[in-house]
Amino acid sequence: MRRIAIDAMGGEHAPEAIIEAVLQAKSQLPNTQFLLFGDEDKIKKLLSDNSNDKQIEVIATSEVIQDEDEPVRAIRRKKDSSLVVAARYVKEGKADGLVSLGNTGALLAAGIFIVGRIKGVERPGLMPTLPVKNSDLGFNMIDVGANAQAKPEYILKWAEMANFYAEKVRGIKNPKIALLNNGAEYDKGDDIHKEAYQLLKESDLNFIGNIEGNELLDGKADIVATDGFTGNAVLKNIEGTSSVIIHLIKDALVSGSLMTKLGALLIKGALKGVAKKFDTAKYGGAVLLGLNAPVVKTHGRSDKRAIYYTLLQIDKMIEEDLIKLFVEDFSKQD
Repeated sequence: MRRIAIDAMGGEHAPEAIIEAVLQAKSQLPNTQFLLFGDEDKIKKLLSDNSNDKQIEVIATSEVIQDEDEPVRAIRRKKDSSLVVAARYVKEGKADGLVSLGNTGALLAAGIFIVGRIKGVERPGLMPTLPVKNSDLGFNMIDVGANAQAKPEYILKWAEMANFYAEKVRGIKNPKIALLNNGAEYDKGDDIHKEAYQLLKESDLNFIGNIEGNELLDGKADIVATDGFTGNAVLKNIEGTSSVIIHLIKDALVSGSLMTKLGALLIKGALKGVAKKFDTAKYGGAVLLGLNAPVVKTHGRSDKRAIYYTLLQIDKMIEEDLIKLFVEDFSKQD
């Protein structure tokens, strides 16, 4: 049976939304056990009639890492926190993967110092799947915040890992890979991006060159590689812009004239199609690639639906034995 360790106390809607997602997912994943780490009384109260379900196990912890905690200090001092104990279960082989909605920096630190890095990977990269206008598959972007500073060889390694993930988990053959830059020409960007461009060009990857920020949602690339500082800024911009546009459209249609409201009824189906196309929840969370086990970070504001899809996502990673395949593939490269 596959075992997913879940930091049940991380995120704005914890543990309620997490428990709801687990209860929804367990029927879809009958060969999976959900290990819930956190406040035992709160969790069991929410489980209600499911407290004796063999698919669910509650591991009591007494501490919680908060968003404002300094990541490395937190995982060292709060040894009985839900995140640290969950990570330790993965390290010791008592769980196959880890999901958290909590402090991103703490999850990264726990991943590096407790779960451990794959040999040959100097820096793990954080990688979400984002929507595009012409496909339901979306695209992967790596790194989006695990590393504020990067070296060209880091970007190459992240692209290689993302390529492997896209092929094995998302089923994309020979993924198209682009480098996020401030121009399409090969000599654009700073020294790091110029060197990264050359490394990607000389690799065996299906590298299609630079891509600019205004082209990301066009679907030109299956994978976009970048440094963590730029990636995080771009990700937040995409999320923020999408949210603002959707709200503006809704407000305009609801608060408009009678004719506007009648028009809204006529295009209701089309608007639902657009909303579905740019529904990020269905893609799951951001994978922390480069660790010895699957680790997935879900947005702290995620609701039950987004967490549910994240559970399906990490379960597939475990089922596909992705990390073992990673290790085998990268050891061949060495």
